[in-house]
Amino acid sequence: MKITFLGTGTSMGVPVAGGFQREKITHDPRNERTRCSVWIEEKGESILIDAGPEFRIQSIQAKLQKVDHLLITHEHMDHVAGLDDLRVFSYINDAPIPVYTYPRCIESIKRRFDYMFGKDKYPGSTSLDLREVTKSFNLGEVEVTPLPIKHGNLDIMGFRVGDFSYLTDVKHIPEETKDLIRGSKVVAMGALRWKPEHPTHQTIPEAVEVINEMEIPKAYLIHMNGYVDHEPSNQKLPKHIKLAYDRMVLEI
Repeated sequence: MKITFLGTGTSMGVPVAGGFQREKITHDPRNERTRCSVWIEEKGESILIDAGPEFRIQSIQAKLQKVDHLLITHEHMDHVAGLDDLRVFSYINDAPIPVYTYPRCIESIKRRFDYMFGKDKYPGSTSLDLREVTKSFNLGEVEVTPLPIKHGNLDIMGFRVGDFSYLTDVKHIPEETKDLIRGSKVVAMGALRWKPEHPTHQTIPEAVEVINEMEIPKAYLIHMNGYVDHEPSNQKLPKHIKLAYDRMVLEI
């Protein structure tokens, strides 16, 4: 399995629009973070998790030229704003792109991107096949398991794809979901900042605690804001936990 982190930043990106607070972190290219998304290549399948505002740029930088399946964690714009840029991939496929998520997210996508659906679908707009998922399913020979988690009070979804589990925007992981994650070789997990605590996101210490509780052998933190400095943070973290960065590639 090949995993490419397309983006690892929080909802506003790093640095934020206007470059405010940029001086708070060192001039390290790994501190330049676009919105969270990951690309997985496994057993001939090209799987994208989320498509945020920078998806067009991310796809060019990563040389991503094929999207067989799209998994959506939730409907916030930093995770779905790039749906319009998927149009060329639906042209290449000559078919709608299958999108896997839960019912509330499907209704939100249809409402926000109404021009992509129904009898009034705009010619040339992205073609999507929205599919509800609640339990494990296969994409070709690849098993995918939805991971119900909490983003504050909002029910959202992580995904386990083979031996890789991906949980962005997470504040709380139910015990039954932890059971689904255990045994993963690698986990990517949201961790907004070192402190203070946040109502809808884990801090880095909270993420470290839950990773250790689940005995995950290797973990990468994602969805960091502009106060998280890459190398100093890595030096403070346990050896089996590191920050991910944009365009980072892993092999499992």
